[in-house]
Amino acid sequence: MNIKDIISVTLILFSVIDIIGSIPIILDIKNKGTKIEAGKAALVSLLIMMIFLFFGGYLLSMFGVDTKSFAVAGALILFLLGLEMVLGVRIFRDESKKKSGSIVPLAFPLIAGAGTMTTIISLKSKYQNIDIAVAICINILFVYLVLLSTDKIKHLLGDTGIQVLRKIFGIILLAISIKLFRDNFHLVISSAIGN
Repeated sequence: MNIKDIISVTLILFSVIDIIGSIPIILDIKNKGTKIEAGKAALVSLLIMMIFLFFGGYLLSMFGVDTKSFAVAGALILFLLGLEMVLGVRIFRDESKKKSGSIVPLAFPLIAGAGTMTTIISLKSKYQNIDIAVAICINILFVYLVLLSTDKIKHLLGDTGIQVLRKIFGIILLAISIKLFRDNFHLVISSAIGN
């Protein structure tokens, strides 16, 4: 294990996961009456990231999907979530009787989404798996603590503050999704034309 590499990977993943920026989304999910279990969301996110760290490339190739196509799909989901926040409409509807958003959309795609997974695959070319795994665990611990604190944050901000943050971060989420789409879509098309 290399401490310097662990710190570098932790900071990279922290910026990609952006749990602080997701607070308005988490509060919005809760406001819809959806239950969020911090432990479950953190554990599922950790599991998704670890599976992707060790088996991601293989899993995608098994389904005939490359990381660029996966990133485009994730970008579309993030785009729709951003639209929900900015326009105040509801696109994602949970048809099940159990109202839990711990796994979808929280664990995936918000925490362990396409951006996080493609970043993990990219990091493998420069860093050791053990360093990436430790960095993932550090980030998940922070995610868990933020998820536990969302009600306190809501109390501090109030309804007006939450609405303002919701619109601002909705626009940011739209921008992130467009960037993710832009960075990967032309590569998907090039690959399809080349084949």
